[in-house]
Amino acid sequence: MAHATENTGISSRLLLFGATGDLAKRMLLPSLFALHEDGLIAADLRIVGTARSVMSDEEYRELAAQSLSEYLPEDRKGNGQLQSFLERLSYQPLDASQTDGFNALAQKLGDISGGLSIFLSTAPSLFEAMIAGLKSAGLTGENVRIGLEKPLGNDLGSSGVINDAVAQAFSEQQTFRIDHYLGKETVQNLMALRFANMMFEPLWNSNGIDHVEITVSETVGLEGRHGFYDDTGSLRDMVQNHMLQLLALTAMEAPANLDATSVRDEKVKVLRSLRPVQMEEMVRGQYGEGAVKGEAVNSYADDLGDQSDTETFVAIKAHIDNWRWQGVPFYLRTGKRLAERRSEIVIQFNAVPHNIFAERGGKLNANRLVIRLQPEEYVRLQVMAKEPGLDRDGVVLREVPLDLSLSQAFSKARKRIAYERLLLDLVDGDPTLFVRRDEVEAQWHWVDAIRKTWNENDMEPKSYGAGSWGPAAAIALTERDGVSWHE
Repeated sequence: MAHATENTGISSRLLLFGATGDLAKRMLLPSLFALHEDGLIAADLRIVGTARSVMSDEEYRELAAQSLSEYLPEDRKGNGQLQSFLERLSYQPLDASQTDGFNALAQKLGDISGGLSIFLSTAPSLFEAMIAGLKSAGLTGENVRIGLEKPLGNDLGSSGVINDAVAQAFSEQQTFRIDHYLGKETVQNLMALRFANMMFEPLWNSNGIDHVEITVSETVGLEGRHGFYDDTGSLRDMVQNHMLQLLALTAMEAPANLDATSVRDEKVKVLRSLRPVQMEEMVRGQYGEGAVKGEAVNSYADDLGDQSDTETFVAIKAHIDNWRWQGVPFYLRTGKRLAERRSEIVIQFNAVPHNIFAERGGKLNANRLVIRLQPEEYVRLQVMAKEPGLDRDGVVLREVPLDLSLSQAFSKARKRIAYERLLLDLVDGDPTLFVRRDEVEAQWHWVDAIRKTWNENDMEPKSYGAGSWGPAAAIALTERDGVSWHE
């Protein structure tokens, strides 16, 4: 397998498939505008959008202007850069299932000798036809790279079919698989926290850590994704990609360098070390009726309009079978219609070996590090401190937070959407924050084994009330180990 070890050249063309879709309107166009406004993309970069909708260049620019008016942050509006950004844009209608339309697309792109980056956000069923179309129109040369938005299949086999189709036209070095979580500032700060601070790394193993919790919770339900979500479920929608990437970054060894090959080599070692999950180490759930933020909400079946055994909640006790993490459980949970929206990694350190304050009434809690990714971004270390006083009635110890609020510490730095970084890296040819094929395959290998266990044991989802933290079995999953979820 070819590994990217260096920048492969900056592109002069960016081709956006699905250019009229929700992702383009909400994320891609605002991200590209921000990069344009800040002078981070070359002045000669042309952006060509394509989708089935028939419209002219001018009509597409109007659509883009409306999207930017709706989704740009207020501090990005009215800075006089809109017109010059819109001038970068053009549009070519395309039925991606038909090869014959790709020649017109190639003509629209014009000279791609300066490099072409393709952002592919479309149904996986179209991938093979699209790759064939791109190849037939000469849009797959050595100076072309392709960014693939998930989902990339729904199991190891179908993922392999898509990756094989892509590999017919693009080398691994040209293939950029997108997991937008890796573009989040706090996710990248996880590496800085671990590998730029001496205080953590000596404790970042089974000698210093009792357990790790990773939570990605949502308050929303289906939100218009009925067909896709019911075919996918929480395990494949969130665990297979976002959560396993967070686990890999949390657990990996220090890479030799901060280059694409070194970082991704270490992540894949972790993913391949994941122990198969046993029946008693996993919980499936599906939300019933309840209340979220004080408002009554329907059950999943009512939202879907049909009965279904698709899970909207998963909790897993995972183990990494290597020296560093032997005996340290990683508790993962994710779900829809939960009590609050939150993405975080919690590192629970071991207790001190001996409490010298016990005879004076001092009670100790083990230190805890909370890395919050959303909605706030912060790193919080819970430490023990003595309450002020003369201690005549004993020593009172209390947990206090040492806070690093990233939004406050870097208040003068502009807050950026994850896609800004990922689109810039795609155009610049830096694959470090993209997922390599062997990573994807290791993730699917582990997740497919979980689904096989569910099927072999007829494991139905347990109902939980919307607005709760999931089924009672998820609480039992940790509490039988003497652990409570961080809430």
